[in-house]
Amino acid sequence: MSWNARNGCVTLPESDMYYAAFGHGKRNLIVLPGLSDGLATVYGKALLLAKPYSMFFNDFTVYMFSRRNELPIGFTIEQMAQDQLEALDKLGIEKTAVLGVSQGGMIAQAMTISNPQRIESLVLAVTAPCHNEIIDERVNDWIGYARAGNHKQLMIDTAEHSYSPAYLAKYRKIYPFLGALGKPKSYDRFLANAEAILKCDLLDSISSISCPTLIIGGEQDEIVGPNASYDMHEQITGSELNMYPDLGHGLYEEVPAFYGQVYHFVKKSI
Repeated sequence: MSWNARNGCVTLPESDMYYAAFGHGKRNLIVLPGLSDGLATVYGKALLLAKPYSMFFNDFTVYMFSRRNELPIGFTIEQMAQDQLEALDKLGIEKTAVLGVSQGGMIAQAMTISNPQRIESLVLAVTAPCHNEIIDERVNDWIGYARAGNHKQLMIDTAEHSYSPAYLAKYRKIYPFLGALGKPKSYDRFLANAEAILKCDLLDSISSISCPTLIIGGEQDEIVGPNASYDMHEQITGSELNMYPDLGHGLYEEVPAFYGQVYHFVKKSI
């Protein structure tokens, strides 16, 4: 199987945006990651990121995008969505399926609301249509750690609120090394992304989404909360909902069948 992995960059009017691409299918899948993109972009990581999507490669060309590099404080989820649509224009992508994870799911919803004719199908994983009390508590804590430069506590808090006890038992072994691993030179992009989450409010608009939509959530989600998935399912007519009773925000890392579920949904949603 040829992964055909490559790294790229799209130039926007006021910044640029990195992406990783893999596969050679005629259809497109856009993947939008969560808040962790504020700490490290996908730059140069195509080979590293490609493997979970290997089943897509014959049918889809997969593009995973970072947010713009120069991301100012006050930039909104809707503006991030507009950036993403402009990036698709630059690459000549007229229509696409979209997988949005966590904050990426917020951006995916905003894209679909503003340009529904371009989104063939939508997968919203461990995300929300708006900020809520659970999101506010977690994100504000992370903002505090980032402003203090406490990378280790930022990473530990994220893990402790993302994973199941069984997964955490293994992950905790690397906690002593977290302060040195992956610490960015600046937290500016992270803070801009985080503050955009705290201002997100798409709940009254998502009822306009009409493309095939799959919502995947965890009943133990301590970052966006399980009710966020039910809210989206209630508002998006015809959406499918799959809730994992024993898992939380990191379920896409813990469930081996996650990517297969996404693949079969977007493949059938033509």
